[in-house]
Amino acid sequence: MEQFEFCKDKEFDLILLGRIAIDLNPLDYYKPLSESTTFRRYVGGSPANIATGLARLGKKIGFFSRVSADQFGDFALSFFKQEGIDTSCVKRCTEGEKIGLTFTEILDEHTSSILMYRNQAADLSLCVDDVSEEYIKRSKALLISGTALAGGSSRDAAFKSMLFAKRNDVKIIFDIDYRPYTWKNEDEISIYYSLVAQESEINFGSPVEFDLMEPFNQAGMSDKESADYWLGKRAHIVIIKHGKDGSVAYTRDGGCYNMKPFLVKLLKSFGGGDGYASAFLYGLLEGYPIPQCLELGSASAAMLVASAACSADMPTVEELNAFLEESKREHGEVV
Repeated sequence: MEQFEFCKDKEFDLILLGRIAIDLNPLDYYKPLSESTTFRRYVGGSPANIATGLARLGKKIGFFSRVSADQFGDFALSFFKQEGIDTSCVKRCTEGEKIGLTFTEILDEHTSSILMYRNQAADLSLCVDDVSEEYIKRSKALLISGTALAGGSSRDAAFKSMLFAKRNDVKIIFDIDYRPYTWKNEDEISIYYSLVAQESEINFGSPVEFDLMEPFNQAGMSDKESADYWLGKRAHIVIIKHGKDGSVAYTRDGGCYNMKPFLVKLLKSFGGGDGYASAFLYGLLEGYPIPQCLELGSASAAMLVASAACSADMPTVEELNAFLEESKREHGEVV
C-alpha cells in the first residue's frame, strides 16, 4: 500500500486516552478465581498496556486519564514515570472515584476470563477540562480506547480530543476495546463506537467488536464487508483480530494482508491484543510496510500470551527481533 505517513517533527509519537487500571493476576495458575489465593499486582487497562508497549519500543508517549487519589494511583503514576510515559495530563480524582480493579482467572492454556470492578471508575471521571489542545498538537497520533466512551464525562473528553486532533493534523486511532461493564445497551454502544470509527484513520478490533459498531441493520458483515465500510469513511487501515486464528489488515488502496499467529506455549489468553497493537503501531511509526507491522504485532501478541503479565512483560525492540529470528528459523514466514 501507499505509505501511511504521520506528521513529522512532533514531540510525542502517540497520546492515548482511556483507562488506567490495576491488574491482579493469580500466581496459582489453572484454578478458578474462587480458589485462587495469591495474586501479583500490575498496572493494567488496554490503553495503559499499549502505552507501555510503545514506550518499551522507544516511542515517546503521552496520556489522558484520571487515577485515584490513593496508593493505587501512586503506583500507576510511578510505573508510568518509570517507563518514560508522560503523566502531565493524567489527573488525580477529586470526588472519591477509585481506580478500576481487574482480577484475572486462568483456568487452562486456552481458557481465561477477567472480573472487573468498574463502579465509579477513576478513568471515567476524565472531563473536557482535562483535555488540552496544546498537548494534542504536540503528537503525531491520538488513540481513543473504546471503554472511554462508556461514560458521559470521559465520552465528552474523548470527542473533544478528536476535534482537536482533526484540527491539528493528528492521526486518530480507534481501539474498540469492548468491555460490557458500564454500558447501558447495544444501541448506545453502536452509536458512540460508530461516531469514533468514522473519524479514525486506523481501526482495531475483533469481529465481535466490529459487529457491535456496525450500522443497526448491517451487523454480521464479513471481514471484508466491514473493512470496506469503514475504509469508505475516513479509515486508511482496518485491522480485524481473530485471536488464535491470526489477523487480517485491509488498506484503503485495496490491500489485504493475512497474518498467522506465531506458535508458542500459551499461559493465558488475554494481553495479546495490547501487545499486538503496540508493536503494530511501532512499525507504522517507523515507516515499515504493513506486512512487517503485522509481523511485529503478531510476535508481540505471542510473547504476551506466553507470559504471566501484560504491561510488565511488554517486549523491547531487541526482544521482539530475537523472538522473530528464532520463530522464523523454526517455523518459517507467517504473513
